[in-house]
Amino acid sequence: MPTPSRALAPALTIDTLQQVIRDGVPLVGDMGVTIEALGRGTVRLRLPYRADFVRPGGTVTGPVLFALADVALWGAVLSLIGRVELAVTTSMTINFLRRPALKAVAAEARILKLGKRLAYGEITLWSEGDDAPVAHVTGTYSIPPHDPVAVTAAHYVPVPGDER
Repeated sequence: MPTPSRALAPALTIDTLQQVIRDGVPLVGDMGVTIEALGRGTVRLRLPYRADFVRPGGTVTGPVLFALADVALWGAVLSLIGRVELAVTTSMTINFLRRPALKAVAAEARILKLGKRLAYGEITLWSEGDDAPVAHVTGTYSIPPHDPVAVTAAHYVPVPGDER
């Protein structure tokens, strides 16, 4: 994940985003999700291992991984637009790549495109300490009307005169 510069600070702090997750999505907040890093258009979350996340067959259940990915993308969106909590998932696709280990799971999300009403991004999930991802997720968030913000996504450099 790119290291954010001071000029490209996220639109909210780690503490604020952590509180928004706990209050706005208590199911996920109660799962113990913590924010490891937050940049402009990027976020890295950690979900601790818990025995109640394991499904028959001895693997972390898909709904737990999906919840982590969804809240990670929400955090990445909010890192750009600020505390617009009514931004909601409009679509999300998860591809399970391999069986997750019975340990903590990390999620890295980044926004690939941010428009006035929609944000599109991707999330990669890893078992802690493993290099190979366990899932790759893409999703779109709907952004409700809100006060305008200056937007500079993590991997986007505007072209002068390009007003899209």
